[in-house]
Amino acid sequence: MPQHPGQPAQGPQPLPGVDVILAVGSGKGGVGKTTLSVNLAVALAKLGHKVGLLDADVYGPNVPLMLGVTGQPKMVGENRIEPMQAYGLKVISVGFLNPGDKPIIWRGPMLHQIVKQFLSMVEWGRLDYMIVDLPPGTGDIALSLVQNVPLTGAVVVSTPSDVSLQDARKAIEMFKQMKVDIVGVVENMSFFTCPHCHHEIDIFSRGGAENMAKQYGVSFLGNIELDPEVRKSGDGGKPVVLEGENSPHAKSIFEFARRVVARVTEIKAGEGASVIQIQ
Repeated sequence: MPQHPGQPAQGPQPLPGVDVILAVGSGKGGVGKTTLSVNLAVALAKLGHKVGLLDADVYGPNVPLMLGVTGQPKMVGENRIEPMQAYGLKVISVGFLNPGDKPIIWRGPMLHQIVKQFLSMVEWGRLDYMIVDLPPGTGDIALSLVQNVPLTGAVVVSTPSDVSLQDARKAIEMFKQMKVDIVGVVENMSFFTCPHCHHEIDIFSRGGAENMAKQYGVSFLGNIELDPEVRKSGDGGKPVVLEGENSPHAKSIFEFARRVVARVTEIKAGEGASVIQIQ
């Protein structure tokens, strides 16, 4: 249907100045999705990109803790929000607006509104990447995100366990149904290296996420070790990738980040080819 002058725009609208919007999702909680979202965002910033991090996990907004950021965003101009800053990132989270242990009990329309405000009212400026940390599952937030902005793609996080994989498959199917490109699947907590004998132990099994990626014909973005240092750094508000690419604790996450960049480049090149063919 043609757009009439003065009529509100229909469908997802690009964010001015934001080149790539990536959703990081999982079918269930407890797989380290936020930890990877935060470390991916910081790793991309350390690789020279301009990065924003939108914490859309409204019920469990842990991004402020993992970045060691407190306080509330400032209002600028008319109904505009200045994002918080941390380690080269621009960051927004419900955790800044609702600090402490008081839970947020919201229904669908309120969730949709907060996502819309975080996208359209925050002064994101020029970004190469916006990373969106979704809540677990396949509910309202993901749908609101797709309805508001054109996602470049989605990263699905899973552990190798069958329980996690069962729900990760639902996340893949959700993105496919919403016609969102799958950037790839990453296997978190893939193995644990014994600090005494240095043998790798498959605590949650191993290789399940890679097999799932092959099953769905999507890219596998790597194995991330179950590392106590990653947990400590997250709890301490200093993401482990701050140690640099040569750190044994951060190496696999930087490899994951580089694979994400490569896949995004492929996706955007494919979009360009499609436009040329249509013309």
